[in-house]
Amino acid sequence: MPHTVDTTTALLSSSPSPPRIFIIGAGSRGRAYAKALSRHTACVIAAVAEPIEYKRKVFARDLIEPPRFEGKEQNGDAEHKQRQQFSDWQDFVTWEQQRRSRVEAGEQGWPQGVDAAFVCVLDEMHREVVEGLAPLGLHVMCEKPLATTLDDCVKIYQAMLGADERSRWQERVFSIGHVLRYSPHNMLLRKLVREDKVVGDILSVEHTEPVGWWHFTHSYVRGNWRRESSTAPSLLTKSCHDIDFLLWMLSEPANADEKVHKPAHVTSTGKVNYFRKARKPSAAGTATNCLSCPMEKDCTFSAKKIYVERHLRKGKAKWPVKIVNPENEEILINEGVEAAEAALLKDLADDHAPDMPDEDVRKRPWFGRCVWESDNDVCDDQCVTITWEDDLPSNQFAKTAQFHMVAFTEKICERRGRIYGTEGEIEYDSATIKVHNFATDKTGTHYPELRGGGHGGGDDGLATQFVQAVAAVKDGRLGVEAAQRSFIGCTLEEVLQSHAMVFAAEEARKEKKVVDWPSWWQENVEAKLRKKASNGHA
Repeated sequence: MPHTVDTTTALLSSSPSPPRIFIIGAGSRGRAYAKALSRHTACVIAAVAEPIEYKRKVFARDLIEPPRFEGKEQNGDAEHKQRQQFSDWQDFVTWEQQRRSRVEAGEQGWPQGVDAAFVCVLDEMHREVVEGLAPLGLHVMCEKPLATTLDDCVKIYQAMLGADERSRWQERVFSIGHVLRYSPHNMLLRKLVREDKVVGDILSVEHTEPVGWWHFTHSYVRGNWRRESSTAPSLLTKSCHDIDFLLWMLSEPANADEKVHKPAHVTSTGKVNYFRKARKPSAAGTATNCLSCPMEKDCTFSAKKIYVERHLRKGKAKWPVKIVNPENEEILINEGVEAAEAALLKDLADDHAPDMPDEDVRKRPWFGRCVWESDNDVCDDQCVTITWEDDLPSNQFAKTAQFHMVAFTEKICERRGRIYGTEGEIEYDSATIKVHNFATDKTGTHYPELRGGGHGGGDDGLATQFVQAVAAVKDGRLGVEAAQRSFIGCTLEEVLQSHAMVFAAEEARKEKKVVDWPSWWQENVEAKLRKKASNGHA
């Protein structure tokens, strides 16, 4: 478990050279991490890469200090030297390599380089970006999931270990966006269960991610994550950190004396249960877009109701409204609600023609599209069961974890669950932890600190821990391995294992079988690692 430090800003402020951070992707996740860094650390957000000009400029305006030119030199060359905005990450890599070369040659006027990068691009780009950054030797925090295929996850893992001579990951801190590990709530929950053993030995766990009825339509029916062929299964894109949470709670050692308790089996069931054409109400007729649908006013999933009535007309123009129209928030502030609504409705009315090639349809989201006419194919309801067998004499006993991802909920991503032990029972949601003891018949309630930011403070916690690790290495206080262990609290193999578990669960779901985890790991991961090692490249 990573250490928690409440004086991060003070610690980094005392550093002679606070970490300098490069943010790749100025969307929701990139901005969330950047805001966390600004709130809780004294690091310098030095640069951003973002292909959408509006997002890039607003990010730079809000979160990056203006460039500082030396003396009176403010010509085009000086501006190039002080660049902070890039249209893509490759442009930054080229610029950074040029900067290093010029500085090594003794040329003046160039800024300091960056120490670390936050990779917050589309999921399917993660491998390309992470591997592309390797020659620069930056510390990297990659948003979840690590990659959208098991093969790409293995390749990134190999690169991180430095199996490729061109890679320098073995010299750098690496973190994954498994933010559930870093919220005060979940860190206390794990301490109570694993270290304090308040309910004895664990027998089973039920853990639910309530995605939220309109959130699911936004992201997984109309949005970027709606098609497995374009991104990945919803179990990976939405819930890989829930699977990681269960393995962190039940498998990974809680102290130096414990060893890993490896799962024995995994199985899964699930499908596109509701958001498919067969469920379309007859009253909707042939309509494919909400704004032209005869039953729009009576439809729960109307895009107009979700984006305009539920959010914009109530003065809410941030997520998810700004995902539909990035400029809508400023339109609302500067021009008023009528202008903002008109701009939003124009975007919602956009629909693809019946004869548009499928490859063009899947390239972008269609936020006004009928939820029963969309091209989505990812599960909207899925269950995963992971089992462990006795591992004696190490005092690790058989147990079961059941995970449920469900779209049709009032709560939006506010996880909840129960933990059943030999001496008691725990009930938790995103705000409280209730512990009942069988012997005393008493129930005590814990109220963990509720921090701001997303995922119950997990976004802020992860960003803070990562920057502390980078600072410790940069200042020479810790080596990379010690900083990874002390602040990140997650090994590279644990990152790979939790992702592999998702792919194993998907195989079990599609083939309607129970997967033997040790055998599956050997055949699908270890074999690939051995093959790549024998070939001498990542």
